[in-house]
Amino acid sequence: MNSINTKFPFVALGKFLNQFNLNEQIMDANVLHNDLYFEKFKNLLALSQSHNGWFTPEQVYFAVHSWAEALTEDNLNKWLSNYDLSNVKSKTVGLILAGNIPLVGFHDFLSVLITGHKVLVKASSNDQHLIQFVANYMISVEPKLSYYISFTDGKLENFDAIIATGSNNTARYFEFYFKDKPCIIRKNRNSVAVLNGKETQKDLVNLGEDIFRYFGLGCRNVSKLFVPKDYSFEKFFKAIYEYKDVIFYEKYSNNYDYNKAVFLMSNFKLLDNEFLTLKEDVSHASPISSVFYEYYEDIADLQTRLANEAEQMQCIVSNNLIRNSIPFGQTQQPKLWDYADNVDTVQFLASL
Repeated sequence: MNSINTKFPFVALGKFLNQFNLNEQIMDANVLHNDLYFEKFKNLLALSQSHNGWFTPEQVYFAVHSWAEALTEDNLNKWLSNYDLSNVKSKTVGLILAGNIPLVGFHDFLSVLITGHKVLVKASSNDQHLIQFVANYMISVEPKLSYYISFTDGKLENFDAIIATGSNNTARYFEFYFKDKPCIIRKNRNSVAVLNGKETQKDLVNLGEDIFRYFGLGCRNVSKLFVPKDYSFEKFFKAIYEYKDVIFYEKYSNNYDYNKAVFLMSNFKLLDNEFLTLKEDVSHASPISSVFYEYYEDIADLQTRLANEAEQMQCIVSNNLIRNSIPFGQTQQPKLWDYADNVDTVQFLASL
């Protein structure tokens, strides 16, 4: 792709996406190809929930805005400054994308193209329209990309490497099926928060963002709290009351009713505020509408435990209680250089 400025189509895409937010869509005359794509994208966003019931306008616009902020020339330059891509020989990289949140596979799509490779995409049926739209927009910006981007609904064939995302069960299939190819296989992961009782009201409100964004469907959503002995959840429940309207969304409400009923029938002790249940549990993976919690006695011991369980976790949130943790409210706003599963995708692609 030496004849193509690979950054330019992504910067143009960022400017295009920046025209759209939940409250208003304002056309910028300086944005390329608005005559062809502005109204089409506006209509697609309006239809997103009919394609996937979890893709409410609020959630879709949040994802679009996040990518608009990420796709700037400064961010792309900062991200790629750590790599030497001058000797990359173009290969075809297959992508098997998840569909749990809007545009969840776009970072892999971006990484493949920005490193000079061709991308062969098998999109999830739950999120196939948005990724194909942005691909078409980029091809309009840089027509030569049509040679580098392709989609398939069937079996992946004629590829040199693979990046596949799925459940722990599908990951075992991927590992067997792609054992002879360079690959990155992503499994289930969860995110946790570590509290010490000194968090401010704002911290806990921001923690609610980490819990409820995308209805808790993402691997970066906090699904487990670690709290000190005798921790009172009163401040936590008061802070997250800001997110109470989540219960008015039918799919979330159905999950809340079902999971609460299952817990109660099993005689589990629950803390409940009528839109979120808290259950004491050693697992990191809680169901939708529920967050697990566990008590700890010594923060140093917890630090060691979390380090040993690193392969199960995507993010750790805290007020610097744990090394390399991220601030409250930031889990769903990763930077371009924040890699899923802490696997450097660009380095993998550069080494092919």
